Amino acid sequence: MALAHHPRVQRGRRPRRRTDNHPVETPPMPARAPKGLALYATVICLLAVAAAVVSFVNGSWLGVVWILLAGLTSNMAWYYHRRRTAQQETAQQ
Repeated sequence: MALAHHPRVQRGRRPRRRTDNHPVETPPMPARAPKGLALYATVICLLAVAAAVVSFVNGSWLGVVWILLAGLTSNMAWYYHRRRTAQQETAQQ
């Protein structure tokens, strides 16, 4: 079956873009979950930095992967920390 004959494919037309630029609201999480996730992400970040140091000391370029993992987990920790503080501020109001 050719793709051009598929019922959902229309020749000469582009798919419509999303016109709403509103951020997607995330469902509320339990009050304790973001703190725990931020703590776990921080611990993983510290372990990744330690693994990167050990890799570079041993002369391995695998430390680059550990640095990338540390960057990812530090962003996750920051996100969950900020989310928790925002939830606490809205709960106080």
